[in-house]
Parts: sequence; C-alpha cells; structure tokens
Amino acid sequence: MAVVLRKVLGSVLHRSGSSSSRHSPELPEDHPPLGDLNLIPTDVLVQILLLLGPRDAARTSSVCKSWRALVSDNAIWLYFIMSEQEPWDALVFAETHLREVPRLCFVPPSQLSFMNVYSKRAMVPGSIIIDGGSGYCKYGRSKYCFPTGRCATFLEFGNLESPMHARLHYFFTTIFSRMQVKASSQPVVVSLPICYVDDTESARASRKQLKEAIYSVLFDMNVPAVCAIDQAVLALFSARRTSGIVVNIGFHVTSVVPILEGIVRHDIGIEIVGQGALKLTAFLRELMQQRNINFESLYTVRTIKEKLCYVAADYEAELQNDTEASCEVVGEGWFTLSKERFKTGEILFQPHIGGLRTLGLHRAVALCMDHCLAAEATPDNRWFKTVVLAGGTSCLPGLSERLEKELCKILPASMSKGIEVIPPPCGTDSAWYGAKIVSSMSTFMDSWCVTKKQFRQMMRRNMIW
Repeated sequence: MAVVLRKVLGSVLHRSGSSSSRHSPELPEDHPPLGDLNLIPTDVLVQILLLLGPRDAARTSSVCKSWRALVSDNAIWLYFIMSEQEPWDALVFAETHLREVPRLCFVPPSQLSFMNVYSKRAMVPGSIIIDGGSGYCKYGRSKYCFPTGRCATFLEFGNLESPMHARLHYFFTTIFSRMQVKASSQPVVVSLPICYVDDTESARASRKQLKEAIYSVLFDMNVPAVCAIDQAVLALFSARRTSGIVVNIGFHVTSVVPILEGIVRHDIGIEIVGQGALKLTAFLRELMQQRNINFESLYTVRTIKEKLCYVAADYEAELQNDTEASCEVVGEGWFTLSKERFKTGEILFQPHIGGLRTLGLHRAVALCMDHCLAAEATPDNRWFKTVVLAGGTSCLPGLSERLEKELCKILPASMSKGIEVIPPPCGTDSAWYGAKIVSSMSTFMDSWCVTKKQFRQMMRRNMIW
C-alpha cells in the first residue's frame, strides 16, 4: 500500500513541480491540476500521510499551499515521533521548556513546529550518558531505553589517593572500554554528583574544580562535545519539572536541593550528613542481628532491604499490625522479616531510633521551604511546593505519601496547601532519564553542549562554574 502511495506521490510532485517551474518558483495554488486527488477528504489524506511516513509526508508540502498547511500540523508529527517510541510527554516537555540555556523558557506547543523539531531531532547524534550517582554509576547510550551498565561512582573509583584528573581518566576510560565505543565518536552527557550543596567559598571552589576536571579529562580523550548537568536538575527534568525541591537520598548524605528554573539554589539548600542508604542498610543489619537472622554480607542485607522494606503511613499504628513477609536471596535462601520492614525506613523521620542526632527528612524539607520563602526568589511561591524524590532509597514504597503527610502536619496551612511529593519518576535511574531527555532534543548540540574550543575560551575568561 505504501509503495503505491509513494508512486502516486512521485507523479504528483513531478506534475506540480513542472507546472510551477513554468510559471513561478512559488508553491502552486490551493487547487493545482491534481485530478482526482483534489477530491480526497482531509481526514483520508491525513491517514495517507501517516502511512507514507515522515520523509515522504514532508515532500508533499511542496505540492500546494493547502497541502503544506496540512502536512505542517503538529498532530501528524507528534504521531511520527511517538511511533519511534519516544515518550510524547518527555518530548513536549523538552521542546517547550528546555530549549534555551541557562535560562529555561516555556514555548506553548501551538507556537512550536513539531515538523521542524522532528527534522532537527533526526540530526542529533546519539550520546553517551554517564550518571555519576552517589552509590554507583549508571551509563549507556541515549538511544537506548535504559542504562546498560553500572560501576562504582567516580568519586570512589580507583585509588582514592590518586589525583582527581588521573582517577577521572581511569573512570571514563573504563566506561568507554566496557561500552566498546571510541571516546571521539559521540558527545557525552555527565551528571554532576550532588556534593557540597552549600554556598560557602570552599564549596563553590570544589564544584568548580570538579566540573573543570571532568571537561578537561573528556576533551583530552577527544570527546567531541560535553554536557555536564547537576544530578538533582536531571532528576527534576525526569519528573517534567524545571522548578521544585529535589530530595536525593544518597549513599552517605541526604541532600535537599531547591532548584528554580533549572538553576540550583546552593544558598538555601540543606544537607543531612550520615542519613543515607548506607545508614539504612546498617540499621537493618542491626535489627536482623538482634533477631539472630544470619546472613553472609552487607550486600545480602541491602537486597533484603530493597525487596521487603517500606515506609509506614502511621508508624505507631503499624507496630500493632502483622507485617511479616519473606523474600529469597540467590545463593543464601529465604529470609523473613516482620517489624524490621518498616522500622528501617522510619529512621528517615525519627533519626534517634537509629542513633542519629540530626533533622528528620520532613523537618529538613520544611526548613528548606522556609529558606525558599525567605529568599523571595520569585513572587510566585508555589515553585518550591513540588518535591521530587531521587536516589535508590527514595524508591521505598510509601515514602512519598508519608513525607507529604508529615509536611502537611508541621507546616502552616498557607504553606502546606498545594504541596506535592513525587516519587522517583524512573526509579533509581531518574537522573539518567533526565539526561536522556536533554540529549535527544532538537537544540541539544547548539544550546546544551560545550566543545573543546568553547571550553578553552571559557577557561581563559574563567567562566566555568
């Protein structure tokens, strides 16, 4: 069917092209001599265009003005994009909110030509995405639906006593080797780890030093272009937001990161040191030892935590319930937990249970919201009422609902109204998916990437931040 349609299209283009060449270089009038094709109803013509595919559909825009208007319809090109398994909401978010950097802007879909977007996206090269993470790194190709490999994060990779430049070079070389790709073949998107969240002079210097080192190492390896974005910002993008508070429960530290229009507000962020995935795993180990449950390694405990643990909606009420459940760990057999299942996650809200003297998660987020309100960053104070969870531990069932409930309890009514806590949009890989959204949009190479020449110019002007 499509072959026949292409032959008909070819003859139509030949006739309209020869006719227009005899008279004027402009498009033919609305009713050129197309014979019976003039009688085709619009809805049928749309179906024909969808059958032809994007390349041949675009060619029909040269037949006449009315066909050009029809072919340019956004719905047709959104169909073509979605047929290539691109999540339509991610695409629309990227092309309407992330087109310009560093200032993000909103472009209504009605003012955006998805025909042009499709053609530009088709020319965007595939990228290598490297999400540094806090517990482990995820990497893979942007054209794939998920990361294809994992390894230690570059903050803990190799000999920790070696200079940062040498460790980063070993880290990136290992990833390129495992992926069996040449460093010079594709752009690289790197997520910058959430570290030094405060706004002190030493923290700013550390962030700048790390970013410069990443650019320098990758360009020394002949990577054609680099895009380095904060991990928290990418996690926010994966939730289709450009402003909000990202709560990243990392390996050692939980970071509460306010982000306004894609820019991290380090001056009002909060860090909870010692409250992270490692502490929860260690606490579960203690609880299991108290019940004389034998296990071989901390990896076993972490696996049990991921399979059985959750956050109680009401801790006191849950203590009265039967919560026993079992899971199997390959090579070690079956394990059964009861109240340990929800006691483990409870230290996020009641840190003293685990021997920690620090803020509970809900109080840290509430304090950050107070900082956002006091900063008067924008007249609209709704931007920080969206809270996005990130990190492996944030995938615990019930965490988002419990955090939202606790925030509504301790915040004034005027502040608590409209609060929304969003669970990790893509699980443990949220930052990786945020990088995938950025790397596939039409303006990626022009607006988001830095080339080696641009990097050297920025270094001369001291513009790397």
